[in-house]
Amino acid sequence: MKVKAFAPGHISGFFEPVYHPNDFLRSGSRGAGLSISVGATSELNAISSSFQKIEVYINGKRSPAPVTKLALKYIIGKNKLNIVVKTSLDIQMGQGFGMSAAGALSSSIALCKICGLSNTDAMRASHFAEVNLKTGLGDVVSSFLGGIEIRRNPGLPPWGIVEHIPGKYNVVLCVVGSKINTKKILSDKTKLDRIIEYGRLCTKKILEKPSIENLFYLSDIFTRKTDLATKKVIKAIDSCRNYGNASMCMLGNSVFAIGKTDELSKILSNFGKVYVCSIDQYGARLI
Repeated sequence: MKVKAFAPGHISGFFEPVYHPNDFLRSGSRGAGLSISVGATSELNAISSSFQKIEVYINGKRSPAPVTKLALKYIIGKNKLNIVVKTSLDIQMGQGFGMSAAGALSSSIALCKICGLSNTDAMRASHFAEVNLKTGLGDVVSSFLGGIEIRRNPGLPPWGIVEHIPGKYNVVLCVVGSKINTKKILSDKTKLDRIIEYGRLCTKKILEKPSIENLFYLSDIFTRKTDLATKKVIKAIDSCRNYGNASMCMLGNSVFAIGKTDELSKILSNFGKVYVCSIDQYGARLI
């Protein structure tokens, strides 16, 4: 049986990591960000087998895809299935666009459909994989729901609480430099302490004044105070001042911006490859 699903990418403007030992459901992040119309489309085929086998192809090439595989294993347990996943990514991984989460979530939704499970089960499996592999903390629940979100409490419902900021915008993305290793950042205590400090502060401030403008303003503060951005990323952000709001995608050598789309696209093209998309309003879904 073949099933196809889509999960939007997700960009965090700022975040505060929260780990609960031995309880991935309560682990995740506080913060804010937005889901984008570019993401991951996965076609999954599962058949009964004499042994368990999971193969994942990303954009036509066989991939180790650890997040996707762990999520799918969580769903099937010890059941003997031969699973083949073909995932198409609209935008590159490792740049703060939430592609590992989108790939795992779209694959999990497809598998859960085949297994007679719910989309919520798929979210749980994908969140489990991301938290355990330290590839992301808030991307799965945000991608699942879509829109512009504030993650008030970490983890999955009922512990995780997400609020939304209404709005439809075009989003300009620019990949400025090489990939960032999220796991390496999240394992560096000095960096992590600053991320927690400013992530907590920014989350408090966005809840006091929930707006897209404040999200970008606080994201810019977070970017500069945590020293996560390269000089080139800062320069790219500053170049957007006259045309809209911009900040760094967490965690990637990349920038996201809203405002005068044509002008932002032109100015950011001086720094790297530019993509134009929109806010995804619907979240992860079967297609």
